[in-house]
Amino acid sequence: MTDPAAPERDLPERRAWLGLLARAPAHALRAALTHIDDRPPFTWLRQPECGLVMVQARSGGSGARFNLGEASATRCVLRIDGGPVGVGHVLGTDAGQCGDIALCDAMLQDPRYADAVREQVLEPLGSQEQERRAERAGRMERSRVDFFTLVRGDD
Repeated sequence: MTDPAAPERDLPERRAWLGLLARAPAHALRAALTHIDDRPPFTWLRQPECGLVMVQARSGGSGARFNLGEASATRCVLRIDGGPVGVGHVLGTDAGQCGDIALCDAMLQDPRYADAVREQVLEPLGSQEQERRAERAGRMERSRVDFFTLVRGDD
């Protein structure tokens, strides 16, 4: 029997929701979380801490790796009382956003809270992200330039 509090690190669904939560604007995540009335108490295993991560890039997109520079990031870990461990990672220094991500992660792993968080948090954030992507694609399409080549005859 596995420990129900142990995070399943290679679960694709978990990776997907952590990515969605990390990409969501902090104010949208906070607003979505206010709809969850029954938030569980939790214990910090690692309080939010800010630091730097090295960002790597590739020459030409496929060449040799090089260190592009550093970016600020925040991470934390918490445990729902009597439940699973949640982790939060976010670019930037917003400790509140990082804590919200960790709380959502832990609640999504707990069957008592998972359905409510999917319905009240993940679905609205997913819809908002799709809208942002569609809007960005529309802006890019409006500014697209079609280049063409004229073929001249041999006169």
